Amino acid sequence: MTLAVTWSGTLSAEEGSSTGRPDWTCVVVGFSSGYVRFYTESGVLLLAQLLHEDPVLQLKCRTYEIPRHSGVTEQHEELSILYPAALVTIDGFSLFQSLRACRNQVARAAAAGSDVIQPPPLAYKKWGLQDMDTITDHSSIGITTLSVFDQMKNASMLGGFHTSVKGSPPAMSQYITVGGGPYTGFYYAIEGSSQPLLSHVALAVASKLTSALFSAASGWLGWKSKNEEESVQKQKPKVEPATALPVRFGLPDSRRHGESICLSPCNTMAGVTDDFGRVTLLDVARGIAIRMWKGYRDAQLGWVQVSEARGERDLATSPSMPRRHAQFLVIYAPRRGILEVWGTQHGPRVGAFTVGKHCRLLYAGHRLMGVNSVTSQGWQIHTQQVCLFDPVNGALRAVTIPFHLALSDKKSERAKDMHLLRRVTTLLRSLLESEAQSVLLDIKHPAIKKQALESLLSNKNAPVSCLTNVTRALLASLKEQDPEAVDKSLLQFCSSELKLLQLYTDVQLLHYLVDLILQRYTEMNSRPCVSFAQDSSGPLPVRTFLSQLEWVNGELRVIKQPDTDWTQLGSFLFWGCLSGQSPLQRVCETLQESGISPQQLLSLLLSVWLNKEKDVLKYPDAVSHLGTLLSTLSSMKGAVDESWDGQCVSPWWQQVRTACVQSESSAAALLAALVAHRVAKNAITRLGESKFQEEWECVSLELEQWVVCIKQLEDVLALQTLLCLPSPQGSTGGAVTRCSVKTLLESGRGGVADCVSKLIFRQGVSPDLLRDILQRRGENDICVCVCVVLELLECVCQRFPNSLSPDVLFAHCSWENVVQWNKDPEVKTINNLKMISNPHIQFGVSAMMWQTFIVKRFSAAAFLMEKVGKAPKDRLCRRDVGMGDAAVRSFLGSSVQLLQALMEADSAVEQVSAPDVCVEEVWGGAEGPVSIVELALDQRSVHYPLVQHHCVLASLLHAAMTFSLRLKPLSLFDSKGKNAFFRDLSSIQLLPSGDMDHNLVTVRQEVSHSATLSIGGRTNGVKHSSTEDMWPSVCMELSSILQVNTDILRRHLVCELYNQGLDLRAEEVMMEVQDKDVLGSQLLVLTGQRLAFSLLHSQSQTKPNMELLARLPPTLCTWLKAMDPSELRCPSVPLSQSSRLINKVIEMLPENHGQYSLALHLLEAVDSLHEEP
Repeated sequence: MTLAVTWSGTLSAEEGSSTGRPDWTCVVVGFSSGYVRFYTESGVLLLAQLLHEDPVLQLKCRTYEIPRHSGVTEQHEELSILYPAALVTIDGFSLFQSLRACRNQVARAAAAGSDVIQPPPLAYKKWGLQDMDTITDHSSIGITTLSVFDQMKNASMLGGFHTSVKGSPPAMSQYITVGGGPYTGFYYAIEGSSQPLLSHVALAVASKLTSALFSAASGWLGWKSKNEEESVQKQKPKVEPATALPVRFGLPDSRRHGESICLSPCNTMAGVTDDFGRVTLLDVARGIAIRMWKGYRDAQLGWVQVSEARGERDLATSPSMPRRHAQFLVIYAPRRGILEVWGTQHGPRVGAFTVGKHCRLLYAGHRLMGVNSVTSQGWQIHTQQVCLFDPVNGALRAVTIPFHLALSDKKSERAKDMHLLRRVTTLLRSLLESEAQSVLLDIKHPAIKKQALESLLSNKNAPVSCLTNVTRALLASLKEQDPEAVDKSLLQFCSSELKLLQLYTDVQLLHYLVDLILQRYTEMNSRPCVSFAQDSSGPLPVRTFLSQLEWVNGELRVIKQPDTDWTQLGSFLFWGCLSGQSPLQRVCETLQESGISPQQLLSLLLSVWLNKEKDVLKYPDAVSHLGTLLSTLSSMKGAVDESWDGQCVSPWWQQVRTACVQSESSAAALLAALVAHRVAKNAITRLGESKFQEEWECVSLELEQWVVCIKQLEDVLALQTLLCLPSPQGSTGGAVTRCSVKTLLESGRGGVADCVSKLIFRQGVSPDLLRDILQRRGENDICVCVCVVLELLECVCQRFPNSLSPDVLFAHCSWENVVQWNKDPEVKTINNLKMISNPHIQFGVSAMMWQTFIVKRFSAAAFLMEKVGKAPKDRLCRRDVGMGDAAVRSFLGSSVQLLQALMEADSAVEQVSAPDVCVEEVWGGAEGPVSIVELALDQRSVHYPLVQHHCVLASLLHAAMTFSLRLKPLSLFDSKGKNAFFRDLSSIQLLPSGDMDHNLVTVRQEVSHSATLSIGGRTNGVKHSSTEDMWPSVCMELSSILQVNTDILRRHLVCELYNQGLDLRAEEVMMEVQDKDVLGSQLLVLTGQRLAFSLLHSQSQTKPNMELLARLPPTLCTWLKAMDPSELRCPSVPLSQSSRLINKVIEMLPENHGQYSLALHLLEAVDSLHEEP
């Protein structure tokens, strides 16, 4: 417990409010005239009220306190004003709102210079206190509710034996007064017995703000003018009468006169001073005096409430339990110059301080007004409960009391130990060894002493010498005590921890001797360079060393935890030996003497070897050092079972193989396996020489296990080398895959192909190049990066001939492409399906791709185009399909190819037998997820017409997106066709059959015509791609399936090609037209448009052309003038092509045709025009 100076000096202005600090201060002053005035901290009058025409004796405030638990009644804020025979209580909420409104009005008046502002009235209750001679002080307890027993007792005492009792106890406001006759009085006002009164404002803001400020200042200074007093008397408001409130009971003492009363923070006790120099402690609920102190004349009282500090263990076991609180009564006796602290209710004096005789004990008994259950969340108290002000030096001292002083004598010793434990924690931060040791030895309870030692050992900054000295001193003190009284668990804990500290010191010393020489050598011979502190791996902290080792039944064991990394501990023990910096034999002897089992030492050695692969590969001699360590550890007692004969698997060497096959450090694992294989083989050879004759060759199951393990590790090393290739810049596909023998065995039969397919996708290897790699062929003019991929991939394929067969790898690559496309549809993927030669695998992969990834987006695209009636824009595509319009066009083209591949594979399945999925012999134990190829082979057969049905829709969608056609694709099918879409391809659906509805055929024909025109419009005379060249045939095939007359479409296509001036391509399509007569009539018009353009609409009309036009027959001339050459897309066509075209027309038209003679005249005109120079 302390009495410390919290403030000394001069007051400064408030910088601003924060949580738990006041926004502004209001000073309440009671006057002998009965007025109660409210001022700001600067002296500005806010409100004045005349509540009673007697002098004001006491002003007390009760503010909101956070309930400690649910059983405590929440108390409301209240301001109580004591008069000689009356008590006025003002509701805190009403007062707070009124004062805040007055303060705002005063601020506005100061800014605007306005006149009188009427503040709101106050709601208050006024009680006339009866049956008490004199009253000097009071305390408002708040709202209380009696128990049922107390209610029946009071009713019987007041009303007699036959009185009636209400069902529920009423809520009452309790008041306690002190004075004379009786010495203490207890008053109870039932809630609702008196209605709140509304006050009349006696003096508010004055007519001018300056006069209000002057009035307030005069009130502060204690003088007023006569005129002001007379004006106030004239303005004296009406005073409401008081409601009579009789005393319920009291403590009668005719000679004793109470002077003051001080209520405890929890409202359960109160301290009363009297003129006899006594301090009486009252039980507020029972109304009795429970304790009295003598010799405290003119005493000043205060209360301190202390909460129990809760540790982490308490929060873990009972987080919802409320904290305990202790009440301490502070008594200041000015005549004796002493400040005492007493524990309540019957506690001893826990502290006393000698202070001055002219001090003042400051105890407000309240906190901030305006706080409620909502605003108190996260509220921090910034006010002292009890302070002592010394006017001599101007110092303000605060009393700080620890909670354990309130405990009983039996628990006080334990509480002291807990205090010492916290003291030890504080000292550890400053690394004060001697003081921490002294405090640790002063702790009495063994459990707390052990907890303190654990805190000391877990300190990350404590040096090992400090830990050793403190632990040794504690162990020595325990041995000096009576063996029967010493806690055995604490003694064993100290002994084991001291052994661990000694082992840590010995190993560190062995490394330090060599490290010191190397460090000095390096300092003398190295050049200055830049180094970073975080890059240097420091020594193992002693607390980490102690946390990973424990003594169990006299044996030192490494603690096995799921999240424990043994690399750091293994590096501390073995890295010096592996790097050749520590004496290997002495380290092994020290570890053998420590008591750690050889199996755990082997685990630590393998952990550091496998997890520090990069460092291991830097030291060429590390492999030989590892062999020496393995030989030394295997020769320890308990390492290899003495009954092992080599014909069974040794648990010792199986531990090495298990660690190697589980490690992702492929190179380090293979080196460790090779070294361990050599050591094991030497041991088996020595064992065979001792048991068998020399001419017999020793055959061991153990060596067979090593052969399989090394073969697997070699395969994994080749695969991991391939997977570590850096990805090209801008490629996608995820991070580099890390693998081990265990992960490959657990990934099933497709694990290797899955890893390689991910790498192929990242590298962007084309299917043709991959096929060459799989066939062991490579090109010499490829770039260096691809050459590295080629070399490593050929090596891996040679090691995995079955797991990476062409069909298996292409199947996995196809699946990986569609998986990556599904993640980012904007990424351009490669179609590997066509590279799969086996139709069973191709069929299964295609069906899975369609059902898993394609059909959802495909249906979204179809419904979107059906909704908008045309090729959708980019924004709509991204909203509904999840990709841009260009990506949708490519996606629909890939969907057509996928469905075509599915139909081709389904047709060829019956001709080829299903392949067998097999792996290499050493990987025969692979178990895990079913591979892609196995899933593909298990796919059910599809309904071929349904696949074709979807392929037609996909072709329509692709054509609409390519040529920006206006169509509703689903409307081109009847109800059966619509219902069959997007169903499972293996299900049997009702499809359209027979003749279609005429209206539907008409719509299809219009769409086909527009598609044909668009195809012809895209042709512009340049060299076309294979995709554009296929569109005419695709359009004709779709028209045939949609029951549209293809001959009409071919005629339209021929006319469109001639319209574009592509006569040669038009002649190719013309050969497939059946109805030559109609085509001839259509081409005759087109020929007339060409000739009309040359004779009538050409910019370079010549005189011969005009003469030729004059020589033409009138019928022909009139017909040419009726032609519109603007309909031609390419009107400027050589006359030789027009002559060839009219010859074709004459060949197609029969001689009896009505336009045959017109065609002959056109031929003569074209030939004449062609012969002109």
